[in-house]
Amino acid sequence: MIKSAARSGTRRTAVAGFSMLELVMSICVMLILTALAIPSLTRSLRSYQLNSAAASVSDMLKFTRFEAVRRNTQINFLMQANGPGWLVGTDSNNNGVLDPKEKQQMIAGYPTLLPAGTAPAPTAIKAALGGAALTTLSGANGTVTFDARGAVRQAINGPLAVNPYVFYVGNANDPDSGYRAVILLPSGSTQTWTAPSGGPWRQVG
Repeated sequence: MIKSAARSGTRRTAVAGFSMLELVMSICVMLILTALAIPSLTRSLRSYQLNSAAASVSDMLKFTRFEAVRRNTQINFLMQANGPGWLVGTDSNNNGVLDPKEKQQMIAGYPTLLPAGTAPAPTAIKAALGGAALTTLSGANGTVTFDARGAVRQAINGPLAVNPYVFYVGNANDPDSGYRAVILLPSGSTQTWTAPSGGPWRQVG
């Protein structure tokens, strides 16, 4: 007896798709997860930008010091306002400006160099440095002179620096992201500190 093709064929399985309700629910879940992740991603980005700006300042100070020792002469590190940001670099010929061929970095965008009084009080920094007074250089055009030994002087052929210098990095309109501070010791070595909006400061490098 011959069976009909309809009855002898393989069993068909139905493939069910997503219903409109399921699609809407999936999209809602993804939107909620995205909304929760955005603040964390923003904080991570801001932290990276602040760390990068502080590292640029520290690296340029170290490079200028290295150049002074290598060339056995006194060389200035300059910090100059440039549009909405700041140029920091090595004034190799000590002419008071950062020429195009001189090594330099631009600090612009979200992080900027802040004047004294904007960042939290550097109480913890001063305590770690034995109570030394800090001279703030950020927030205005400034110069740091390194001599042939790598030590800091107050100017070309000037006396040796007595107090540490500090460069504050942050965003005055967004204190919640915190601050960074680059400390330049009279010996010429540098330190990096971080602090939340209300302090206290903590050394990280």
